[in-house]
Amino acid sequence: MSDAQGRLDAAGFEQLEATAAASGPAAMLDQLAATLATARRWHAVFDLRLVQARLAAGLPLTTNAPPEDPATQARLDERSLTACREVGQGLLDEGQVAAAWMYLRAAMPAEDVAQQLAAVAARALPTSDEPASPAPLNEDSSRLVDELLGVVLWDAVDPALGINLMLRTQGTCAAITAFEQAVSRLPARRQEPAARVLVAHLHRELVRGVAADLSARGLTTAAAIAAVAPLVALLDLAGGLADTPAIHVDVSHLQSVLRIARVCADETTHRRAWELATYACRLPAGVTYPGEPPFENVGEASRLFFGAPLGIDVAEAVRFFRREAAVADPALAGTLPTDTLVLLLTRLGRSAEALHAAVVRLADGGSPSPMQTAGLLPSLVELAAASGEWDLLLDACRRHGDAITFAAAIAARTAV
Repeated sequence: MSDAQGRLDAAGFEQLEATAAASGPAAMLDQLAATLATARRWHAVFDLRLVQARLAAGLPLTTNAPPEDPATQARLDERSLTACREVGQGLLDEGQVAAAWMYLRAAMPAEDVAQQLAAVAARALPTSDEPASPAPLNEDSSRLVDELLGVVLWDAVDPALGINLMLRTQGTCAAITAFEQAVSRLPARRQEPAARVLVAHLHRELVRGVAADLSARGLTTAAAIAAVAPLVALLDLAGGLADTPAIHVDVSHLQSVLRIARVCADETTHRRAWELATYACRLPAGVTYPGEPPFENVGEASRLFFGAPLGIDVAEAVRFFRREAAVADPALAGTLPTDTLVLLLTRLGRSAEALHAAVVRLADGGSPSPMQTAGLLPSLVELAAASGEWDLLLDACRRHGDAITFAAAIAARTAV
């Protein structure tokens, strides 16, 4: 009844005509839809489902004009979404990710699509352990990975899966670049899972490098290395490696990941980032480049920033970032020094101090930092609610003419 491409032959057309004469147009369309689905002609199935929807709604098939009745339009829309789910799922089951996304993006929550794409990715890259170097791909797998990346990374359906795929297929440098180009523009809550993937990856990479170096030097045994998994413990085994110019990871990758990690709030990532920063502090002079204030010395500032929420050198960290915020020129540094202090104090549960630091922004101005634009920082009203320092915020709003925050604070305080 049909050829290898699912196209009807003469007998197939005759059968459609016979079905229409015997059972009516609706039965004929059902028969054709089954034939097309069996042949996996999914785009044609979608077009036919739209025809079926109009026929079921009693609308003319001689035009695509929308119905005037809102209820009829609603029924058409629902059947269109059902068709999108059917066709998108059929395409996805065949590994046609980009084509499937055209339909599924309209008909299914992105998180549901992400779950299915993770399964597709697992089939494309079945190895469970992360390889030390990118995995070679055949032509079909390469196409599939490219399509997956287009959806999960560049369309932001699942940035963490996208970064993981980049690491497994293109390496650390490409993954960091992709994060900065595609993920860093997202809200902080969407960035965080992908940032955790990068931090965990670079931490594993560095632990492998240091462990291999120590073993090659005969400074410890493989059994001892396995027993002291934390990176700082490995460094301690060799006296910190402060007396050697050895470098065990790409320094630009290390500095980039330490910057990216600031979006993360979980203890595990803080611990890993603190260990990465501790390693950065022992790097030979001249191999690192200065970061933006207050992270000019990326290693030391990052060690304090990630260590404080873990209870490590808390007082030193607060003093350091408070001093950096006080001496920074907003015209040059923007709001990052103050924002870093606010974020650190917030993560330490010191909301009143964070609010005192945050209201300084109203006076200093300066270009908003990525922390602000990504929504990483609590609002002034949130800090006032957490600390009970409503009068401090209201007075600052009066001084600096911020009527919107003033009104929001009044409304929030009234609701408490």
